[in-house]
Amino acid sequence: MSTSVTAEGLAAALAPVAQCKAIGLAVSGGADSLALMVLVRRWLRELENPPKVFVYSVDHGLRREARDEVAMVVDEAKKLGLEPRALAWTGAKPATGVQDAARQARYRLIGEAMAQDGAEILLTAHHINDQAETILMRLSHGSGLDGLSGMQPLSMVEGVPIFRPFLAVDPKILRAVVDAEGLTPAEDPSNSDPHYERVRWRRALPALADLGLDAETLFRFSERAAQAEEALAITASISFDEIVRLDGFGAAEIDFDQFASVPKAIADRILARVLRIVGGQQKPRALSVVERLRDALVAGDVSKTRTVLGCVVRNSSGVISVAREPGRAALTRMRVDPGVEFVWDERFLIANLSPDAGLTVVPAEYWQRRHLEELFGFRITAPMEAIRTSPMIVDESEKVLSLGTHAFDERVRITFLKE
Repeated sequence: MSTSVTAEGLAAALAPVAQCKAIGLAVSGGADSLALMVLVRRWLRELENPPKVFVYSVDHGLRREARDEVAMVVDEAKKLGLEPRALAWTGAKPATGVQDAARQARYRLIGEAMAQDGAEILLTAHHINDQAETILMRLSHGSGLDGLSGMQPLSMVEGVPIFRPFLAVDPKILRAVVDAEGLTPAEDPSNSDPHYERVRWRRALPALADLGLDAETLFRFSERAAQAEEALAITASISFDEIVRLDGFGAAEIDFDQFASVPKAIADRILARVLRIVGGQQKPRALSVVERLRDALVAGDVSKTRTVLGCVVRNSSGVISVAREPGRAALTRMRVDPGVEFVWDERFLIANLSPDAGLTVVPAEYWQRRHLEELFGFRITAPMEAIRTSPMIVDESEKVLSLGTHAFDERVRITFLKE
């Protein structure tokens, strides 16, 4: 598939979604996404039981031409016998961070449409140059192996399952497909605006290729980085289970001696996972944030309490404790409807197992340790930050039914999410 578009190459590239009942295509109207649409239609002809294909095109309301581009995509999709969906991002737009906001809106709109259509996965037209640009951007931002693995063929973006079948394909091949079909792709001026970092790296690629750092070299590097990351992740997972203890209030304890003895790359992954779990799924913008914390902890500095990524971190008595930082997020009262299950603060899965509609979850912000010990009947050693950021479920009479994952009533179930 990397040099030409053959039936065999197309079948191999799209094999992961061949058993789906319905799939979606993200089509902007540019050459790459139009080629995706054409090639998927070509692939469908070779299948006995092809999936139903929906084409999603979004007008972000940022350019006057976008409406006509979406209309063009709709027309071409209909000619190919596909089901088009014209979507629009309406309402006020942010003054800054427009591209990121547009990306979030795009995936939100597409995700909602996919749910209505029953589409199981969304295909995008990312190609080898997109991968090269991504790797260069992440390298400049100080990413670790995880980031330098680049985009993966299968991933989750803003809650939408994504498949990128053409990551190893030269964009010139995709453009040739479009030209052969007689299509005129849309040209988004932002794709050549040097205001955006990705465009600057795109412009730098030819000069880097002259030095031997071309898109194929960067692609091979990303594959090797992914392989190394997988091996390290497996080792880190084993070590995590051995040296980390998660409690029922959403806090973690890390055995200091074992943490200090593992290789730095493993320690970083353990620490990053703890911070993500305890801190409500916040992720560091750069690996250096985790590396600096690891160095400080291993150095044995016990004089300072640190706040990192929504967590309070302490190092004392041979134990590194990590708890949710109070005040970092608004932990508000929420009704727990009968038979409903939902995630609270990205950390706890809460379920009302009863028909009782009078249950409410609230943060345990004002509890004192002695009151807790009266409630539980034994000594509580968890950090108070963790307790005060734990979910507490009460009934209509304000009777406490649960605190953290500790349930005192069979009507509720609370699970601490460890991934």
